Amino acid sequence: MTFRKTLQSVVPLATVLSASCVGFLAGCKSGGPPPGAAGFGPLPVQVSTAVQQDVPLTGEWVATTDGFVNAQIQPQVSGYLIRQDYKEGSAVQKGQVLFEIDPRPLQAVLDQAKASLAQAQAQYELAGINVRRDTPLAEAHAIAQSQLDNDIQTQAANKAAVANAQAAVEAAELNVGFTKVRSLIDGVAGQAALQVGNLVNTSSVLTSVSQLNPIKVYFYISEQEYLTLSAQAKQRGVADLLRSGNVIPLKLKLANNQVFPQTGRIIFVDRAVSGQTGSIRMAAQFANPGDLLRPGQFGRVSAETTVLHNAVVVPQRAVSEFQGMNQVIVVGADDVAHIRTVQLGAQVGPNIVITSGLRVGDRVVTAGNEKVKDGMKVVPQADNSPAPTAAGQNAQGN
Repeated sequence: MTFRKTLQSVVPLATVLSASCVGFLAGCKSGGPPPGAAGFGPLPVQVSTAVQQDVPLTGEWVATTDGFVNAQIQPQVSGYLIRQDYKEGSAVQKGQVLFEIDPRPLQAVLDQAKASLAQAQAQYELAGINVRRDTPLAEAHAIAQSQLDNDIQTQAANKAAVANAQAAVEAAELNVGFTKVRSLIDGVAGQAALQVGNLVNTSSVLTSVSQLNPIKVYFYISEQEYLTLSAQAKQRGVADLLRSGNVIPLKLKLANNQVFPQTGRIIFVDRAVSGQTGSIRMAAQFANPGDLLRPGQFGRVSAETTVLHNAVVVPQRAVSEFQGMNQVIVVGADDVAHIRTVQLGAQVGPNIVITSGLRVGDRVVTAGNEKVKDGMKVVPQADNSPAPTAAGQNAQGN
């Protein structure tokens, strides 16, 4: 009897414990309703308001720098290099001596030319004496007229010989002067291509000097962009791009993504559009104080090409992509979130233009949108990031 009573009391207790465990496991498995569901608080999200503004569209093109003037330094006479008078990579002035060639052979030629000039001058003076002596004799018929004629002809020939000898002296003096190889421009001199002791001639390249301030920047733009810029130049009162000056300012972004502080202007437009690439070559001039930019650097030149008027702009982080479609989450006046498909336009710094699917004043979710479902109640909070603005920003067309 005692065992049966004990068993009867244990069985109901086991049943209760089993039911409790089942309920506990079921509760753990379900995890409860998601945030924002009925009976739970709405999900807090950050929102920003779509604004309307004029957006400048900016074209951007790969660019390479080059010296405004590049001069190859070549000797004008042959000989052995005996001295290098500049420091490689340093700034040099126009007329500064960069190299010296052994002048002795050319000095000997000069001395010989001077001796020939002295001889020719002596012959010319003798011919003059003969003419002056024979002139009165011929007038008195003391000598034949033909003798005086020969004297006059000899004097003229000797005069020509003097001029020829004098020209030879001047040429020899120039050659002696050319033994000092000078810079043709102000700029920065490169590495010496030949060293002291080398035999050089007029085809040898000793070094190069590049004018770096201002510096020239080459870039290619498409035919369509060329027509757009040309139309913009005419709207601003200039005839064409070549005479646009500062009307179309250019910016230069360097390889480290820093924007060069100086503004450039167009100074060259090629005569034709390439039939292979459909692009046209252009060049810009940038002031280059301190010679920071050097030939051969890469960068990106940009210029304002057109302006989108009354464009709808939102932060770019509000846009997400799903199955090839661009979507934003719009929070209505009742604080209920709705997913909306939109069409994108140009990027404006951290913001983006919406061409369709959104109206001015719509509130879009900018943070927490990965947790928001369509039709979910949310608690909108103002985004603390700077509001969309076109001031000081550039836009890149798609």
